[in-house]
Amino acid sequence: MSEPLAALRSVCPDGWLVGGALRDRLLGRATFDYDVVVPADGRRAARALGRACSAHSFELSEGFGAWRVIARDRSWQVDILPVEGDSIEADLARRDFTINAIAEPLRGGELMDPFGGVEDLRGRRLRMVSPGAFAADPLRTLRLARLACELEFDDVDDATLTAARESAGALTAVAGERVFAELKRVVISDRALGGLALMDTVGATDAILPELTALRGVEQSPYHHLDVLDHTRAVLRETVAVTDDGEGAAWLGEHGSAVAELLAEPLANELTRGQALRFGALFHDIAKPQTRSVTSEGRVTFIGHDALGAEMARDVLARLRTSERLADYVAGLVRHHLVLGFLVHATPLDRRAIYRYLRACEPVEVEVTLLSVADRLATRGRGADEAIARHLELARQLLGEALHWRREPPRPPVDGRALSRELGLLPGPEVGRLLAELEEASFAGEIKSSEEALARAREMLGGRAPGEDR
Repeated sequence: MSEPLAALRSVCPDGWLVGGALRDRLLGRATFDYDVVVPADGRRAARALGRACSAHSFELSEGFGAWRVIARDRSWQVDILPVEGDSIEADLARRDFTINAIAEPLRGGELMDPFGGVEDLRGRRLRMVSPGAFAADPLRTLRLARLACELEFDDVDDATLTAARESAGALTAVAGERVFAELKRVVISDRALGGLALMDTVGATDAILPELTALRGVEQSPYHHLDVLDHTRAVLRETVAVTDDGEGAAWLGEHGSAVAELLAEPLANELTRGQALRFGALFHDIAKPQTRSVTSEGRVTFIGHDALGAEMARDVLARLRTSERLADYVAGLVRHHLVLGFLVHATPLDRRAIYRYLRACEPVEVEVTLLSVADRLATRGRGADEAIARHLELARQLLGEALHWRREPPRPPVDGRALSRELGLLPGPEVGRLLAELEEASFAGEIKSSEEALARAREMLGGRAPGEDR
């Protein structure tokens, strides 16, 4: 028994270990997050556990009497809740799935398993505890998909699927932050596509992400082989392959370790940059239904779907109550996911073109390069092989530039004060314009010193007096 549970056994021998921690232990999965129910208010047990383990204890919910205890080094946490109902049997009967409705007495002894959860664990099966499980909390419809992909359970009881479908519509009334807490775990799981497919099956996607289901059946040009929804799924699959260690990421070559390090950085909402990139893949074409058009020659276009898509992605994430930081990141990916593809037709690029690409895509210049690769790999219609080869060649070059840009952002070779002083300019937009041009020229290798920068600035002013209109 772990340190916190051993301590709880002495201070609260009448408690029970329940939920995911017990389920995961029975599956042989490591866990450091424990749920314990006690026959009375959890305050006394939480405070005693905190003292015994030199850990922090605090109240989670005044109304429900829930407490949390966290190790000082955050190596474990215990949530302590009062028993729901008048007994542990009644508590288990109110839970979602049979595999989560198992209890083990802290003092030791046989498992309490009134609904056959242990057998369902052996069969890797998801089954509701009672017919009213989803009606009691519609979020369980989404949790069904999350558990299926996280636990790699492919068997879902037919009655459970039916009940989930009947309650999926009520997800629209569930708080956005609760929905996102489950959704993000689906999207970042190793079996994200399977989880998303199960969400579709039970109608959860229709309720929480109708913008995605609107992509179904939206046909594209002959350069695509899939409709927009299936293409989106394919882009997510390629994004996972490109960013995870394995054959799919082989094209990264010498940049592999630097990319991995960057994608592992925490971003927002308990997501890394790499995990959040998957939401960019999921939403990158979200505005195609609204922007689809057919020219007089019969050519299918989606002009402006990048800009509108960025706005829609922000709206979706606002509805899900995510942070502004995550919304900015995903919107940036959606807004700029087409830029590299357009540049392929202008190769070889000069230094100014590279600068403008990186500046336009900042601060997602690395991640959007990866997304563009995934998008290109998932587009296998007419002329795909040649288009993919050209795109990957340019993406490798720009990825190296983007990584260097992230490590050492470019700066003008002269600062604004010196520029104003030497040229007799007042601080304002004109100084900013000159600095931006000097930074680009420096990046392009056209000027290499402050003296050359000042000379170039004088040329740009064209001999006119400072502040004089042109």
